[in-house]
Amino acid sequence: MAKKIEKTNAARLLDRAKIHYELLSYEVDENDLAATHVAEQLGEPIERVFKTLVLRGDRNGLFVCVVPGDKEVNLKVAARVSGNKSADLIPMKELLPTTGYIRGGCTPIGMKKPLPTFIDSSCEQFDTIYISAGVRGKQMRLAPADLVAYVGAQLCELTL
Repeated sequence: MAKKIEKTNAARLLDRAKIHYELLSYEVDENDLAATHVAEQLGEPIERVFKTLVLRGDRNGLFVCVVPGDKEVNLKVAARVSGNKSADLIPMKELLPTTGYIRGGCTPIGMKKPLPTFIDSSCEQFDTIYISAGVRGKQMRLAPADLVAYVGAQLCELTL
């Protein structure tokens, strides 16, 4: 019998919004929180496993970028699309107090307060993508268009 996967806050929010998703578990390696490890555990190509990054711009403050797990966010492009001159990742110690999530479990769904969100347009080539479900060891598979609509994201090219 399949083990029931405990729902996360992000999953409950999507339930309430009647958005279809699938919750999947994977083995966490505390020494390897990279998206490549998650993709291997799920048996999925890395370009379908997206990571959520929180940045701070010099003009408009905090914003979120969701990019493929094997790519790096282009900070100049991220700054420009968010209306900033420059931007950088927030320090790790600020992630939990700012978003309510920890490294390896950060998702754009259900952050402490909604932040402007930008998702790499490469997501459009897939019927479904994977994002963190809000805790380490759980991922959500959902349609990119549903994610974009739910978080009010803007699609753009964000990677190097």
